[in-house]
Amino acid sequence: MKLKTLITALSLFAFTACAQVGKPFPEQNVLAIKKGVTTKEEVRRLFGDPWRTGYEDGQQTWTYGNYRYTVLGQKDNSDLVIRFNEKDVVSSYSYSATKN
Repeated sequence: MKLKTLITALSLFAFTACAQVGKPFPEQNVLAIKKGVTTKEEVRRLFGDPWRTGYEDGQQTWTYGNYRYTVLGQKDNSDLVIRFNEKDVVSSYSYSATKN
């Protein structure tokens, strides 16, 4: 009886298990970003510290991402990548989301 209960519990866990990478960010603030206007400090006030930083074509990039995975695949993922020019002003950005 205990073995059957254990197998059932493990099976349920396997089908409901999930992993999260990154951290949630206020997606409703994306429309407040203005190319050529919004500064790095304004981005920090809108979204907090970035989850990941780097460089693309010589421009500093900040990435905000929240990626959730389950045994059955991806679920409710969002990604915001912001590129800054040499004056620490947004030169471009991209936002995408998958809501299941």
